[in-house]
Amino acid sequence: MSADLASLVTSLAQRARAASLVLATAPTTAKDSALAKLADLIDASHAALLAANRTDLASAEAAALTPAGRERLTITPAKLTHLAQSVREVIALPDPVGTELEAWTRPNGLHIRKLRVPIGVIGIIYESRPNVTIDCAILCLKSSNAAILRGGSECFHTNTALAALISQALTAASLPADAVQLIPTTDRAALTTLLKLDTLIHCIIPRGGESLIRYVAENSTIPVIKHYTGVCFVYVDRDADPDLAEKILVNSKTQRPGVCNAAEQLLVHAAIAKKLLPRLASALLAKNVELRCDTASAAILANAKLAHTAAAPADFTAEFLDLILAVRLVDSLDTAIATINRDGSAHSDTIVTRDEAAARRFQASVDSAAVFWNASTRFNDGFEFGYGAEIGISTDRLHARGPMGLRELCTYKFVIDGTGQIRG
Repeated sequence: MSADLASLVTSLAQRARAASLVLATAPTTAKDSALAKLADLIDASHAALLAANRTDLASAEAAALTPAGRERLTITPAKLTHLAQSVREVIALPDPVGTELEAWTRPNGLHIRKLRVPIGVIGIIYESRPNVTIDCAILCLKSSNAAILRGGSECFHTNTALAALISQALTAASLPADAVQLIPTTDRAALTTLLKLDTLIHCIIPRGGESLIRYVAENSTIPVIKHYTGVCFVYVDRDADPDLAEKILVNSKTQRPGVCNAAEQLLVHAAIAKKLLPRLASALLAKNVELRCDTASAAILANAKLAHTAAAPADFTAEFLDLILAVRLVDSLDTAIATINRDGSAHSDTIVTRDEAAARRFQASVDSAAVFWNASTRFNDGFEFGYGAEIGISTDRLHARGPMGLRELCTYKFVIDGTGQIRG
């Protein structure tokens, strides 16, 4: 790695740290003013942003993407309108900084308060997702964190155009432009430097494929918040409503198959499989979903003359990110729970049933970041949870889990008031 590149990344991080100390005490009005300006700039810049995105889509890097990756890279007028809406939703959310979490007075008179404060400087590493540039910038800004963004080479032009708008918005609100910075190179060596700057950067959040996330986790000296894969299950219980089961399953799998909260695995209770599985399979086949089945489910679909293939063992732990679904029968709720806890990725799982007791047992026992009853797995999303946007979905247990919004981008500190107490 060249000394110039290492110096560039280090200088960028130093400026981010300085900006984070300014943001820590910035008033909510200034942060919201910057966000309002950014939303207006996005609305006014569709032509330039779409042109930058076309440049990225024409690149050799984009040509090498999977269909799911290309879909994430592509921006449209509708996506830009949604981005601006996300910015305005974050403006409407309460500022988490300074919230009192607890307060108490000790017998010696010391008054102790536990206050929510920003983490500091957050590095976000991501691929093929230009919307992340905006989502992460606005959540970090509202929670008074400085952000260093490192997007993939396949979306460099789009990210650069979006980052320029963010810089304009910060300057217009008299906030430091260094509060949100995009690393201005696609050189992989820049990432290597970034991941070692643990005296300047306080948290790394990778968003992308499993190989990227594992590279970041294995090479960072900075704490990493992450999820590796989204192996999400739909379990259709013996007391499932057939209409609900079909609707929820089809939405979970096909509404946007290339994302981490799309269903990849279907479990059906054996007691209802002969009657219900052909209906579910027909609905999925109509959406061009390939069904990879265990022996029991394959026999039912063969008898119904419905297309399917035999699953390989690896299919039952796979994140396909495509119109492919693994199908198995289970003999009980307990077997479904055990299967999900063994083969899933602790991301998003749902049960379809009319039996509330079964649903509550499922929700209590499935060890995942989000566990649904009679709802699509696709709702495990910061925007859908009312966070305005999300900086990522974590399957970690420290310090955040599930969609990460403003509160998850904060830590806390203790503020203690005394009257001259000393310790004997």
